[in-house]
Amino acid sequence: MRAIVFILIIGVLVLLAAVASGFLNINQTRQAAVPNVSTTGNGVTASGGQTPAFQVETGSLKVGSKDATVKMPRIEVQRPQDGAAQNQAAPATSNAQ
Repeated sequence: MRAIVFILIIGVLVLLAAVASGFLNINQTRQAAVPNVSTTGNGVTASGGQTPAFQVETGSLKVGSKDATVKMPRIEVQRPQDGAAQNQAAPATSNAQ
């Protein structure tokens, strides 16, 4: 049950963000009208009524690519000298203060 409520909340937030950003524009083009309900000796009769109509306009997204020059870091690995690295032990250092 919590998952359903959470999904509904996220959906409402996305809808509000779309309307606030101008990506989604909703205009009502026809008003709603309630049906005319009357009771007689024979029972209840209902007539008329009208559903509302809306015009919805959405924005569009364009996805593309372009060429760019990006500097990438370069890593070089240097192997130790044969005899020098085996005879010397690296001193232990501590960064704790």
